Amino acid sequence: MADRQLISSGTIWERKFGYSRAVRIGDVIAVAGTTAVDENGVVVGAGDPAAQARFIFQKIGRALAEAGASLEDVVRVRTFVTDISRWEDVARVQGEVFAEIRPAATLVEVSALVAPELLVEIEVDAYHG
Repeated sequence: MADRQLISSGTIWERKFGYSRAVRIGDVIAVAGTTAVDENGVVVGAGDPAAQARFIFQKIGRALAEAGASLEDVVRVRTFVTDISRWEDVARVQGEVFAEIRPAATLVEVSALVAPELLVEIEVDAYHG
């Protein structure tokens, strides 16, 4: 098996709950479900799913960069929203980020995320050969 690289964003939750922001094994990078919470634990874009999605993609981009990849390497996106009636707000941001890349994508509604002010959670898989 190829070397396993763990990428951390340094939050207390990663060690406490036993996960990494991202994991790279060989050419494959999996980025964990990511929400709009900054390094100080503050929710970014409260009440605005598009602002949360924008922040999330920036956060995912940083994790991918640490793994030696970029958003251009993303092959799969999974998006979870708490209000499906606002799906276009999130999809529009995803379209801006991935207009030319066009990864496989899923967008579903969930009943809740870990905190009520969080409206969006996104995870991605990337391939960087």
